[in-house]
Amino acid sequence: MNEPSFGEIATEVKAFIAGCDFGGYNSNRFDVPVLVEEMLRVDPDFDISASKFIDVQNIFHKMEQRTLSAAYQFYCGKELVNAHSALADTTATWEILNAQLEKYTELKTDMDFLSDFTIAHDFDRADFAGRLAKNKKGEVLYNFGKNRGKTVREIMKNEPGYHGWMLNADFPLHTKQILKGEVDRLKKEASIQREKAKKNESEKLENKLDQLQNKFKK
Repeated sequence: MNEPSFGEIATEVKAFIAGCDFGGYNSNRFDVPVLVEEMLRVDPDFDISASKFIDVQNIFHKMEQRTLSAAYQFYCGKELVNAHSALADTTATWEILNAQLEKYTELKTDMDFLSDFTIAHDFDRADFAGRLAKNKKGEVLYNFGKNRGKTVREIMKNEPGYHGWMLNADFPLHTKQILKGEVDRLKKEASIQREKAKKNESEKLENKLDQLQNKFKK
C-alpha cells in the first residue's frame, strides 16, 4: 500500500471542507461521524458545529422507507449501476435530492430547512453518536444510561465526577468534545456568577461603611 495515512492528508482535508455544509445518504449516522472522529484524532480542536448536515436517507425514510437503489428507481426511474461504489452512490444521491425537491412541494431549497428536516429523531442531538442531546431550552443533556434526560448542569451539581468518567472512558471523540465544551461553558458561567456575587457583597460592605462614616460625621 503506497497510499498516505489520513494523518498525512488531514490538513489538506480540513482546508478542503472549511466552511462547507455536508450532504449524503445515511451521512448523519456514518460518513460525517467517521470524518469527525478521524479529524479529531489528529486535530483535537477540529470543529464543524457551524455546518449544516443534509441526510438524503432521512428525507427518503420519512417519505417512502426504501434503500438507496430503490430510492434511485423510485425518484429517478433508473437502475443504480455499481451500487456502493463512491462515484455511483454520490451521483445517485445528488440526483435523488433534486428529484425529492421537485416531488415534495413541502420541501424547501434551503440549507437550514433541509438540515433540520433530515434530523431523524424528535430530539435535537448534540453529538453525532446521540449520547448527548439538547432540550427545548437548548441545554445539553445526557441521552443514555442512568442519567438519560438529565442536563449536564444538573449532574455536575449532584454527581460532579460523572462527566470526568465520560471524558476518560471509551466514548466517541466528538461526544467528548461536545461534553467538554458544555462543562467548560458551565464552569465559566459559574465563575462569572461567583465574581458578581463577590462584587455585590463588596458593594454592600462599602455602602455600610459609607453609612457609618456619614453617621459619625454628623
